Amino acid sequence: MGKQVVQVKLLPTPDQAQALAATLRAVNEAANWTADVAFAHGLPREYALRQHTYAQLKAERGLGSQVAQLVIKKTCHAYATVAGLIKTGRLQGKRAAKATSKPVAFRSDAAQAFDDRCLSWQMDARTVSIWTVAGRKRNVAFTGHPNQLKVLERYRQGESDLVLRDGNWFLIATVDVPDAAPNTDPVDFLGVDMGIVNIATTSDGHNYTGAGLRRYRKRQAKVRAELQAKATKSAKKKLKARARRESRTIAHTNHTIAKTLVAEAERTGRGIGMENLAGIRDRVRLTAAQRGELNSWSFYQLQAFIAYKARRAGVPVVVVDARHTSQRCPRCGHTGRANRPTRDHFACRRCGLAGPADTVAAVNVRDRARTTWAVVNQPIVADTPQPTADTSDKPRTSVRRS
Repeated sequence: MGKQVVQVKLLPTPDQAQALAATLRAVNEAANWTADVAFAHGLPREYALRQHTYAQLKAERGLGSQVAQLVIKKTCHAYATVAGLIKTGRLQGKRAAKATSKPVAFRSDAAQAFDDRCLSWQMDARTVSIWTVAGRKRNVAFTGHPNQLKVLERYRQGESDLVLRDGNWFLIATVDVPDAAPNTDPVDFLGVDMGIVNIATTSDGHNYTGAGLRRYRKRQAKVRAELQAKATKSAKKKLKARARRESRTIAHTNHTIAKTLVAEAERTGRGIGMENLAGIRDRVRLTAAQRGELNSWSFYQLQAFIAYKARRAGVPVVVVDARHTSQRCPRCGHTGRANRPTRDHFACRRCGLAGPADTVAAVNVRDRARTTWAVVNQPIVADTPQPTADTSDKPRTSVRRS
């Protein structure tokens, strides 16, 4: 099973939108009060916290039974998240001390989870019915991409988050989608080389250029610098909105590339070979400008998209060592920096093989994926038992005792 996040956009009437906004304010005020109680009494666990807050959330805060439970659960998850960040070392020193010196706090418009007891879906009518502080609001219209709506209708279970973002309302659900039967006998592998100039290049010679995305990022960086220089409240708000927009643009590009690569591998019965790029930022030496570009490189997201889409389609994925893939000749095996006189060109100094450097690197990734797959999936040969001496037919030697 693979998890997929499905987002639909709500299209509420003005009355429905007002009720939704009031509901978010009410549940987050209740969550802040619950967090204060948990901090004062040292009650990070859900059952213990429920004993101190459930009745008051219903009687004094006007929350429904199930919504009160969800608010308590939300508060406990927030404390668990802080504890997890400290345990893993992501919060240290003064930041950790500050995080544990006061109750957790929720924004007035923070997302709120709703389960099937307070949110029901009418997929045929494309509407939802949701609990609000102004009563149950029915026939709240929603829309979304047809593919995501299909996944939502087939696999949705459990909770969905109500989110207010830039004045728009969304419902976000995490669904479990079953994986396809894996292809255990691929005919070959499709090597994929990843980079900044070219986002992805395959061993078939197909190139997914990153020129457009690089121009977009440079424009965003210029506008971001101008807004940061102003440092006003409205500028900071615009910065957050632009950051989200840039993130969505990059994710859309990576989704498109990953979908195309997986579809090609599935169509041809091949697996996918990718480089292990973990820790690449620490392994390479770059100028300040190049470091900024590398840090914004979303190769991990692209590889994650390829991995889960491949799993969904039953396409095997092999991750191989990335070292010297752009310097090794796939024909004679000679490896050296001189084999790559320029960024875009490869020319072997031993055998003369020449071609686009990224394509050559993708071919090397493909060859390594073939080898890795063969080694990992080679048949296990049991140890042949050695024959034991059988003396049943041998004449017995009698020993005469004197």
